[in-house]
Amino acid sequence: MDKTQFIKDSLKESAEVKLAIEQACSKEILQAVEILSEAFRNGNKLLLCGNGGSAADSQHIAAEFMIRLSHDLNRPAIPAIALTTDSSNLTAGGNDIGFENIFARNIEGLGNKNDILIAISTSGNSKNIINAVETARKKGMKTIGFLGNSGGLLKPLVDVPIIIPSSNTQRIQEGHITVAHILCELVERELYENN
Repeated sequence: MDKTQFIKDSLKESAEVKLAIEQACSKEILQAVEILSEAFRNGNKLLLCGNGGSAADSQHIAAEFMIRLSHDLNRPAIPAIALTTDSSNLTAGGNDIGFENIFARNIEGLGNKNDILIAISTSGNSKNIINAVETARKKGMKTIGFLGNSGGLLKPLVDVPIIIPSSNTQRIQEGHITVAHILCELVERELYENN
């Protein structure tokens, strides 16, 4: 294997996917900005969930909203909770009620009507993410899917499906965090730039 060529090809593929996001996802990104901005104006919060790398993305995104993304903007915290961070909660849930219910249970306890759930699944088919979305919908929450491939089973279940135009898991995850940064920056500027 030519490692130099591999690096070049990986970066080229990543860049091409990111450029394709503009055509494939701009409308949905703008819808998500509006949903999030309205929720935060009304005192609601954001919950996030995902598995593996998407669990790490949940934490990353929650931190950007809670702390801040744009360092030129002095703003208050925006309420966001990653449901992926409490090992005692996750292991008790996995042991007692099944791994497929760990996020749904937390949404049952923490979610309120008009809160937002960002559900992250590169395949769109993770059972525990599907259950989380179904529970959020029952509670009257709005749902945004960070998805990949064709969107999977989650595509028709979420209010706003943001589907990264790739079938490569790495590229989908890179697209998710790029979209998350765009969302966060647009939301924080919409809410606080002129205050």
